[in-house]
Amino acid sequence: MLTKKQLDLLAFIHKRVQRDGVPPSFDEMKLALDLRSKSGIHRLITALEERGFIRRLAHRARAIEVVKLPESLGGAPNPGFTPRVIDGDRPDTPPPAAAQRLSTAQAVDLPVMGRIAAGTPIEAINHVTHSVAVPGGMVSASGNHYALEVKGDSMIEAGINDGDVVVIRETAVADDGDIVVALVEESEATLKTFRRKGSSIALEAANPAYETRVVPADRVKVQGRLVGLIRTY
Repeated sequence: MLTKKQLDLLAFIHKRVQRDGVPPSFDEMKLALDLRSKSGIHRLITALEERGFIRRLAHRARAIEVVKLPESLGGAPNPGFTPRVIDGDRPDTPPPAAAQRLSTAQAVDLPVMGRIAAGTPIEAINHVTHSVAVPGGMVSASGNHYALEVKGDSMIEAGINDGDVVVIRETAVADDGDIVVALVEESEATLKTFRRKGSSIALEAANPAYETRVVPADRVKVQGRLVGLIRTY
């Protein structure tokens, strides 16, 4: 038996996954459930995970797998529910035949464009340092992708640690709640959660030790959106 808040959160996650192909951010969950802090969302997610309705995928940002649904959300009493694993960006339309033949286990080499700051912005990234092999299923059939090494801990609550390698899909646009590579004033690159605030852009950290940086919209350029993460132990 789920509480009303647990049921509301599960419904919200399921709806967003079905609509967008990716789960909502913790901030979006907090707003949707009208909670004052993200700690309440953490408790609800833990409860849903303990009851077997969702599963969190280790070491991946914003990665939640819906395992089953209660009857009130359309699940069967003994659901033969096939879970959807959210692992970054997916196209809404079927990829070309050549892309369909690419096994998710097959490695794809991506250029590593240097380091990106998850903390105080550092010098803009604009050169290839080496390449890294990533699972084919982590990149979509369309669009260019590249990788960056993370420096800093400001995105730690989004599951992104110092030393991780993030996989980025090139794009110049972003939706609120997306984790993006943002170029600030043509000189500083940073990895942050993107939000619009009137004529400004808020670049939010996922660590309470860091303040949100608000910059005029014309001084921020989105250079890509996070679609995957690689961690080496």
